[in-house]
Amino acid sequence: MEYTNQEQYLENVINKYSNMVYRLALTRTNSKENSEDIYQEVFLKLAKKMPKFESEEHEKAWLIRVTINCSKNLLKSGFLKNTSELKEDITFETKERHDLYYAVQRLPLKYRTIIYLYYYENYKINQISKIIRVNENTVKSRLARARQKLKQDLEGGLENE
Repeated sequence: MEYTNQEQYLENVINKYSNMVYRLALTRTNSKENSEDIYQEVFLKLAKKMPKFESEEHEKAWLIRVTINCSKNLLKSGFLKNTSELKEDITFETKERHDLYYAVQRLPLKYRTIIYLYYYENYKINQISKIIRVNENTVKSRLARARQKLKQDLEGGLENE
């Protein structure tokens, strides 16, 4: 798609990918405020760099990669070590969705990211491998481990009721 100006292009990209960038940032940080900061940073980087993309798939992969990198930088920054997270309740349509969301949030970051990309963004294992820059077999094993941990967590929650 051709755009007459940079502003029109950015508006289109933000409309198209804003939910994905925000959800991935939220999945990685477990914080609404940090996710909003990452969201802004990702689209600011896009506006400053204005990279040329080969395709929509390349554009989307670039945004995912930048979101992952921005969240990594935030998570290892000294600022977060001196703050405490404010917990807020999120409402869900069903108890199952509530339980699943919080079970995913309890997973280690490397598993949460793969679960998000696989189930929410519908990427295939080989695509995830390229985006997060790890071997395909590593992606497969992390996905399997994440599923196992989720199963144990969710079944354990059922036994406690």
